[in-house]
Amino acid sequence: MVKIRLRRMGAKKSPFYRIVVADSRYPRDGRFIQEVGTYNPLTEPSTVTVDAEAVKEWISKGAQPTDTVKALLKKEGVL
Repeated sequence: MVKIRLRRMGAKKSPFYRIVVADSRYPRDGRFIQEVGTYNPLTEPSTVTVDAEAVKEWISKGAQPTDTVKALLKKEGVL
């Protein structure tokens, strides 16, 4: 199954996330199909950038967003 999920980047104790489309069998920070956005929880307020067209295309193809990504996409108005 294809999922839209977060991929952790950044140094220890300073996380930065990329929103990626990946096969659910791949590791969290492993191989992915496409990067569709970023999420930085350390800024005030937290920063989210999303390619809305790409996300909608992947969801129409059957990709399932994780709970955290779904909340971020709703907050950004994509879903």
